[in-house]
Amino acid sequence: MSIERFGSLNGQDVLQVSLTGPDGMEMKVLTWGAVVRDLVVPSAAGQQRVVLGLNSVEDYVAHSPYFGAIVGRHANRIGGACFTLDGETYRLDANEGRNQLHGGTMGFGTRLWSPVDHSDTSVTLSLVSEDGDMGYPGRLMATCTYTLLPSCGLRIVLEATCDQPTPVNLTTHGYFNLDGSADILAHHLMIAADYTTPTRPDLIPTGEIRRVANTGYDFLRHAATLASMKSGVSMELWTTEPGVQFYDGHLMDIPVEGLGGVRYGRHGGLCLEPQRFPDSPNKAYFPSSLVMPGQVSRQVSELRFAR
Repeated sequence: MSIERFGSLNGQDVLQVSLTGPDGMEMKVLTWGAVVRDLVVPSAAGQQRVVLGLNSVEDYVAHSPYFGAIVGRHANRIGGACFTLDGETYRLDANEGRNQLHGGTMGFGTRLWSPVDHSDTSVTLSLVSEDGDMGYPGRLMATCTYTLLPSCGLRIVLEATCDQPTPVNLTTHGYFNLDGSADILAHHLMIAADYTTPTRPDLIPTGEIRRVANTGYDFLRHAATLASMKSGVSMELWTTEPGVQFYDGHLMDIPVEGLGGVRYGRHGGLCLEPQRFPDSPNKAYFPSSLVMPGQVSRQVSELRFAR
């Protein structure tokens, strides 16, 4: 494990934490946005990079579409950038038209987190979000723990507490490409979903929960499998969360070089974001994202790689 200065933002140092797992996995985590900047896994052909990342703090601030970040206070979209709780309407920072996306203009994915604990294979970062931050009620404390597992896996634990009732929906926003190709169109993806939530044109759920299949539900369940036929690397996503947002990277066009000098264009990587449902503060019959004082919001996800 090593910690080094990656750059600075508004006079504050941005740190990079480098971890090595027992199976040879390598990971670099930034304190800006709790970003997984790099993740390399062993494959039959040698070490294989499996995420997209950038080379400077300035590039992240100017060009990153949430590459590898932890987003919140409420991931995904909240319709009309508002919700009502206990008879009071809260007006949120609207950063996607009339809606809020990923917690607003200064959501958690664009903030400096603080390292509070680490080992050779694990790091924990923390963030404080004050009452009224981006329109949300309550002073919230969040932690993110990344742990490299012996079985070539990455566990991500996201926890939050608040002194007032507030919606919380943190998620990890990595962009995956398992073979370094220019795009992920030849990857194979299976999402083990029971239902989908259809959306309006502005991507806010209509409220319908549409059945896909009638399958079981476990505490930490298999949510998706991604595989590259080129590199032979596959990745399973297991999570406690009731939903997964899939994004195929079709809007990507990053004007600066990424890791290894690669330019990330359309479909350069894909996202699998385990989370509560989008717009859940406005849909009472969606799984609740509300956390009460004295409660801990806890989300656990694992990325399990095979070669």
